[in-house]
Amino acid sequence: MQVQVQAVAPAEVEADTLAVPLTEEGLSETANAIDEALDGLLQQLLEEGELQSDLGQAHVVHVRGRLPAKRIAVAGLGKRDRIDADALRTAGAAVAQESSQFTSSLAWALDSSLPLPVEGQARALVEGTLLGAYEPARWKHDDHKPKLKSLVLCGDTSVTEGVERTTRIAEWVNRARDLVNSPPNEATPERLAARAGEIASDVEHVEADALGPEQIKEQGMGAFAAVAQGSDVEPRLVVLRYEPPEPSNRDFVLGLVGKAITFDTGGISLKPSLHMQDMKGDMAGGAAVIEATGAIADLGLPIRVLAVVAACENMPGGDAYRPGDILTAANGKTIEVTNTDAEGRLVLADALWYARENGATHVLDLATLTGAMELALGDLYAGIFSNDDEWREQIVAAGEASGDHAWPWPMHPRYRRYVDSAFADIKNSSDLRQGSPVLAAEFLKEFAGEGPWAHADIAGPAFLERPRGDYLSQRGGTGYGVRLIVELASRLAA
Repeated sequence: MQVQVQAVAPAEVEADTLAVPLTEEGLSETANAIDEALDGLLQQLLEEGELQSDLGQAHVVHVRGRLPAKRIAVAGLGKRDRIDADALRTAGAAVAQESSQFTSSLAWALDSSLPLPVEGQARALVEGTLLGAYEPARWKHDDHKPKLKSLVLCGDTSVTEGVERTTRIAEWVNRARDLVNSPPNEATPERLAARAGEIASDVEHVEADALGPEQIKEQGMGAFAAVAQGSDVEPRLVVLRYEPPEPSNRDFVLGLVGKAITFDTGGISLKPSLHMQDMKGDMAGGAAVIEATGAIADLGLPIRVLAVVAACENMPGGDAYRPGDILTAANGKTIEVTNTDAEGRLVLADALWYARENGATHVLDLATLTGAMELALGDLYAGIFSNDDEWREQIVAAGEASGDHAWPWPMHPRYRRYVDSAFADIKNSSDLRQGSPVLAAEFLKEFAGEGPWAHADIAGPAFLERPRGDYLSQRGGTGYGVRLIVELASRLAA
């Protein structure tokens, strides 16, 4: 989608649809100015109940030649004192969804009378429009494709740089969604490796590599190899390096580690069949890491990045690993398998080791790891664990600033007892139905090496089973993590 800022009055912009905000307190300053040109039509419709201010509502009004724009979309923002970036994102998505079938060019009126500064409005409206207009049904054969091609923001052109940056990031978010929504017969580990290669070819200072089954075994990655061995589809350890010519701190390497189980049956500890098709989304962490690395390089951020994605399927079969097996991870620790459906932490164990061994000084892993996290925080927040309080706080702050909401979770040495094994150094699950996200983080901590490390359990917000009630209404992948990682990298590089 083409996005631009124009120093033009909303009443003078040419567009198929012009969007203006409406709060519970009434028409905004900009909407009132538009309404004057419409002889009070909007106020009349508001009084008659045809326009509603509820957040997420959007109503299209035909102006019949009284403005250069063909239509006005009145977007509800709810109560004025609750207006924030998420509210503007939701309004932007609502207008895009309401008008996309008949609108090619959409304009939005920035409004200085709203509590959110116009710079924040502009960025949020771009995100809401681009993410809200995303179409996941790429495999459908019908003619009802959205027409929306361009977005114009009417206001001060000083916001242009921020708008351009936000547009580029949103495009990388949607690329991550494309990966997550792809069927598992397409989005294989080999395809993820190929995608990393495409980014390396398209973006400067990026190199890509991929380790196959034999190389994975040669590295001593017994945990990762065990998960992969039940499938005929070969695993890949996907590696991306971004080396900017002048990093702000040459001694700092941001390590990004992603879980990419491209299809998760649970293995011998088989999952229920209901909704198993959604287990194609168990690679959302890996997709976010791959595309976020591309976004960082595309923006030219002066920070060194090492991305490591462990990609494989988790399948039952004659060669599958079993409950009771004892595996040796790349760091030498032995793991008793008590549940083959706790496979994500096994592949991450070896990927974390690889990131440390290859120079990562500060590590963040992203994984759709535990269903219990979704039960706890729903589909909006990810849970953040860390061995370093300052590192955790930086990640949570980046999440909140970017729109990828994150919440800090505790770690404590006594949680380690949940994964104590009678036979090995550690076991991969507990039969106690307590603290599942925390014990998974305690497991990962054993393989995170020396230095700051954090784990983002993104099980809730990374893949939606139903609309979320805001700007992410489409079923499937959300691209969670891309915006958080880019914001984190931007702050670290400053």
